[in-house]
Amino acid sequence: MTELPLAGITVVSVEQAVAAPFATRQLADLGARVIKVERPGEGDFARRYDTTVHGESSYFVWLNRSKESLTLDLRSARGRDVLEQLLAGADVFVQNLAPGAAARLGLDAASLRERHPSLIPCTITGYGSAGPWADRKAYDLLVQCQTGLVSLTGNEHGAARAGVSVADIAAGMYAYSGVLTALFTRATRGVARAVEVSLFEALAEWMSQPALYTAHGGTQPPRIGTRHATIAPYGAFGAADGKDVLLSIQNEREWAALCERFLERPDLVDDPRFATGPDRVAHRDAIDAIVAERFRALDSREVSELLDAAGIANAGVNTVEEFLAHPVLRERGRWRDVQVPGAVVPALLPPVDLDGVDPRMDAVPALGEHTERILAALGRSAADIAALRADGVV
Repeated sequence: MTELPLAGITVVSVEQAVAAPFATRQLADLGARVIKVERPGEGDFARRYDTTVHGESSYFVWLNRSKESLTLDLRSARGRDVLEQLLAGADVFVQNLAPGAAARLGLDAASLRERHPSLIPCTITGYGSAGPWADRKAYDLLVQCQTGLVSLTGNEHGAARAGVSVADIAAGMYAYSGVLTALFTRATRGVARAVEVSLFEALAEWMSQPALYTAHGGTQPPRIGTRHATIAPYGAFGAADGKDVLLSIQNEREWAALCERFLERPDLVDDPRFATGPDRVAHRDAIDAIVAERFRALDSREVSELLDAAGIANAGVNTVEEFLAHPVLRERGRWRDVQVPGAVVPALLPPVDLDGVDPRMDAVPALGEHTERILAALGRSAADIAALRADGVV
């Protein structure tokens, strides 16, 4: 097996919740050593979001495999001394502390670069480390609201949040790619650059298409459930057996195939109401009524088979339980066992496959599991470690 690409890279992370842990877990997947700094006795508060995975939080299990957990009280001078020792030998420092906390601890990017010129600091904030909202707290749903995403989700009966933490995930992905870019820049140009990502600006990027549509079209895309604001027919329809199937028509060729081979209505191909994409959107209700009537005459298996035969993209509207048993994940071998405290659970492989590289899928750490080993490696004596523990520093 090829050595993992980030073997030899050390990441120290003062992280919590989703965004920063997602970024650092992906670094760990590729072989980086990730030392997760947590509060003594409390840890990352995502540990307590739920207890569904053999007593562990589903969020924490997802985001924290292959890391080492070090408990450290950063409010104490002795705790900060330990962190400084770690940073002296680290390549990357990631933090998503509350607004202003990093600067008070001397862990802001400017301070770190003065003390550790080769270190790559990565800061994840809510609305940016500077600017009018720098001091505001930001959680995923708040950012979904502020970017206007919630005004697009749901249906005519009301708004809905996206069902997963999309702002956190977006920020974590951009932080991850930013750190990789900074590591490459340091390796090729000898310059360590700081990385900063905000939840708001990460999700703002994802909102670019509806922003352009609104700015130049005079109105924002409507909230229409599983349908698409600018494409028709596109959406979920109920089959005779009660299961919904979603179909998507992207162009005139697919529209003709749908009419001729699925709807059995070749007369619709040349109907001027449906000649182009914008025409079909303008007459969406008429199209949807025709499609819905055809669906009601077939069960979901028949719908999918006929759409497949016509070359029309379609998907059953799965439950999470159905997703867990999805044949693509099973037959492509995307599940791997991961150790959590007291149990083993299946986890998905990272979605990017690198030829010859088997990603690391090590255990999810218990709180402070690696504290003594990390401190000993820093040269701390057993007596010193015992004193730090007795005083609540670790």
